[in-house]
Parts: sequence; structure tokens; C-alpha cells
Amino acid sequence: MQVAVITGASSGIGAALARELAVRGWLCVLLARREERLRALAHELDGEYELCDVADRAAVDDVAARVLERHPQVKLLANNAGIPARATFLDGDPDRIEQVMRTNYLGGVWCLRAFLPGLEAARPSDVVNVVSVAGTVAFPPSGPYSASKHAQLAFSRATSASLRTRGVRVHTVNPGFVETEGFPQRAVLNSPFFRRSVLDPEHIGRHIADLVGSPPSETTIPRLYRAPAVLQALAPNLVSRLVGRRRL
Repeated sequence: MQVAVITGASSGIGAALARELAVRGWLCVLLARREERLRALAHELDGEYELCDVADRAAVDDVAARVLERHPQVKLLANNAGIPARATFLDGDPDRIEQVMRTNYLGGVWCLRAFLPGLEAARPSDVVNVVSVAGTVAFPPSGPYSASKHAQLAFSRATSASLRTRGVRVHTVNPGFVETEGFPQRAVLNSPFFRRSVLDPEHIGRHIADLVGSPPSETTIPRLYRAPAVLQALAPNLVSRLVGRRRL
């Protein structure tokens, strides 16, 4: 049986991915901070769980050691854990700004380093980093969140290049608006223009599961959100002027 380690697995995309993989015959090791949620999901899927705050490097190392003792080969690591930060750099809570960077960016770094021996033992294996369209476009009202996802995107791209020759395929997934408990999309759902672009976690879970075993990749869901990223990359000054004119 193939083993998958999924962070942020207590709800949202992580839980949806775990259910999708379990249907496909995987053993899922679920990592998150909420034990009651994890225990119930692990029981439902006949899987395993470990309490883990991915922002805590020592905790990640301890959890990885326990998991690898039980499962020396890890076929898939899904770095999905993430927290929101709807604030600007100018007036956002300093503790929240630090926490969003530790969780969204460094959490993936620590998990990859800790589980890499298991991934290499199972090679060819896969890593999926759930980033965000926010990692490709800087939006002032969510500046700290965007910055954490920019960093995660760079981490994902760099490790994809580094691990290609070591039998570990790295996939970057950039979802747009996804309706989850941790990331409610009330404002978007109230907009007739954007409402159709809001996806459910199950859609992302199936997409991630389908990536396993394929060549390293970077995908955006839905595809239409590639356009803002390309525009900002090609004309950053123009985009900066446009968003600066809005009362954000």
C-alpha cells in the first residue's frame, strides 16, 4: 500500500485529498493541529494521524521521525497546510504576519526536509505544494498572505529543479478561490462575475491526486487565473498603478 503524508488534513483541501486518495487505495497519514477532526477522519479512512504544527520545526522533525519509523517509504508528501492573513503590511498584526510566513512558507520547507529520506526511499515519489494564485499576484489587502505564497512558490520551483535528478517529482498547484472553512469566499460568492470561478475542495483534491506519477508540473486552477499572473509579470508597474488607484 502506498503511503501519503498530508499536512493541513483536518478540513478543506487536505481532507478532500485524503478522501480521494483513500478511495484510490492509499494509506493516508494526516497531519494538522486539531486532534478531534484528525481522529474522526483517520477513522473514516482507516488511516493514521499525527498532531503537528508545521510552523514548529522541532515538532515537524519529531513527527516525521515517528512516521518514518512506521513507514520508511513515503510515496507522496502534500504540503497543504496554510492560514489566511487578510491584512496589509502597514497595519496588520505583527504576530499574524510572522505566523503566516512560518506556516505557509517555512512549514513546507521543514516538512520536505524531514520527510525527504522517506520520499527518496520510495522513489519515484511525488511532492505536491498547494500554493495559490495569490503567490503569483501581489494584492495589497492580503499583502502578508501573498508574500508567504510568493515565497512558497519560489521554494516549490527551486526544489522541483533540485529534486528532478533524485527521483522526486515536485508539483506546484495554484488554486484560485476555493470555498473552505479556513478560507470562506463570501465576498466572491456575492459577485456574479466571480461566483462561477469558486471551486470546492473536492475539485482540487481530485486534481492533486491525478498529478501523482506524472512529470513535475505547475498548474493553475481554474486556468483563467493565469492571466493576472502573466500581466503582473510582464507589466508590474502598470498593475501597481491600477491597484493603487483603488481604495483598498
